[in-house]
Amino acid sequence: MNFKTLNRIILSLLLVGAFFSAFNYISPWLIIGFIIGYLSFILIISTNVQLDFFLKAFHNNPFEEDGRIALTFDDGPVENTLKILEVLDKYHVKASFFCIGKNIEQNPEIFKLILEKGHFIGNHTWSHTRKMGFISSEKMVEEIKKCDEICYRIGGVRPATFRPPFGIINPKTKRALDITRHKVIGWNVRSYDAIISSENMILRRIIRKIKPGDVILLHDTNKLTVEILEQLLLFLRSNNYRPVRVDNLFNIDAYY
Repeated sequence: MNFKTLNRIILSLLLVGAFFSAFNYISPWLIIGFIIGYLSFILIISTNVQLDFFLKAFHNNPFEEDGRIALTFDDGPVENTLKILEVLDKYHVKASFFCIGKNIEQNPEIFKLILEKGHFIGNHTWSHTRKMGFISSEKMVEEIKKCDEICYRIGGVRPATFRPPFGIINPKTKRALDITRHKVIGWNVRSYDAIISSENMILRRIIRKIKPGDVILLHDTNKLTVEILEQLLLFLRSNNYRPVRVDNLFNIDAYY
């Protein structure tokens, strides 16, 4: 069932409910409760890309048998990205970076270094606005295309993949992606490194359920992530996991 059909059904039920409520057949509180429940449902499905409600995204590879996993970093490039790159070099690991366009503009040399070292680049919009869930499809297309353009201008690549800021996917985002044709990369292991201040707690969150084919979400904007990354790579090495780029994990094209 698509979202438009679902909305029509919900609206029809509300109209019927309002009719019966007007004649005191049912309590108006039941209608209010139904509305609150539906709005809560919309909030949940719109802010959880992993649910695949509006479109199918790549969150993990359940068929992986060789111990491969993907380390992904959001919101760079920033100065701290350089330290992330040093750790990745130390362990001879390739990772995936979902970059914000305006940060690429501010840190072009760091962006080029990510590419020179053989890491993957994905689109993470131009501005990463906190209003992401409310902007129009046209504005979303602009955000995605503008990020693509600076990726090409600075690094000579046009990302074929997109990661939605905050994991938000709604009908407007879907319409935008129908136009831009980007594949959506989600995650199934969220570190909360942008929220939790304890390195040990973040590391435990990552490793407690890790399995082959997982996609781990980290942020290269967080200084704590550098130390967490080193500890994580030591764990992965000792447990026979092999970090790879997301395009290799899912066998998809990285760039157009």
